[in-house]
Amino acid sequence: MPASYILKRVALIFYTLLVVSLLVFGITQVLPADAAVMMLGENATADALEALRNSMGLNDPVWLQYLRWIGGVLQGDFGTSLRTGQQVGPALFSALGTSLMLAVFSLAFMLVLALPAGILAAIRRGKLTDLLVSFLSYIGVALPEFVTATLAVLFIADWWGILPPAGYVPLSQDLAGGLRHLVLPVAVVSIIMIAHVSRMVRSELVDVLHTDYIRAAHLKGLSRSRILFRHGLRNALLPTITIVALDVGYLLGGVIVVEEIFSIPGIGRALMAAIQARDLPVIQAGVLIMAATYCIVNFAADLMYAWLDKRIQYD
Repeated sequence: MPASYILKRVALIFYTLLVVSLLVFGITQVLPADAAVMMLGENATADALEALRNSMGLNDPVWLQYLRWIGGVLQGDFGTSLRTGQQVGPALFSALGTSLMLAVFSLAFMLVLALPAGILAAIRRGKLTDLLVSFLSYIGVALPEFVTATLAVLFIADWWGILPPAGYVPLSQDLAGGLRHLVLPVAVVSIIMIAHVSRMVRSELVDVLHTDYIRAAHLKGLSRSRILFRHGLRNALLPTITIVALDVGYLLGGVIVVEEIFSIPGIGRALMAAIQARDLPVIQAGVLIMAATYCIVNFAADLMYAWLDKRIQYD
């Protein structure tokens, strides 16, 4: 991969984040929320509210407020929460770390189950294994997270008492306890991803195994395992990388229901609480941090593409 392409992609990431920052700042400016009222309360006098607005620069032109905010972001200062009065950056990065940990465990669990399931379904196409994997995949896609999460809490946690129903324990404080609290949310989050990825692997691998170069490999006398893993699976995984990259964005912000049910202090839950409280600095910083993480993950997916398929040319 040439350095010029990497530089272009990095520049595109910064451009994307610039556009996102403009959009989120503009949208939060038109929301029916007054930072001064939120900080002083609805019973504050008009003079006190006006004085606070002047001190916070809320009466300045919008472009000047944006430049002041984005300048602070570039220096690592995301502002102060209107709800808690604490710095936004440390709280959101802590929540992001929790969401990333949930994402890593969920992706690892998904890959361990989805890849073998997709491979078995492909090499046993039309047989009982293929039908079983397809049937379970349809069920996994059809069930929303709040249903599987509720059922998991009801049966596994409440009735059988095998695992804790909710709560979060940092792994740095209690490794065993933290892992026990992560089992149910990781399993619930992974169900839909396992269904998507196993179906994708199965579909792509079936197509790849019927290509001319796979037939040529058989004629050369290569072993079936080498053909499958060295030539077939390597090319079949390319679309799967895109699905996994999209799943990371889903894991960061799309599992709010799971975070709420299992009381996990992730960034999606923090952003939802900020939206409900109209905490504008947290909303602005949260969206920007999630967008940056998503851009970085997609850039990493492009690098993985280049490593898996040398035929891809980057201009």
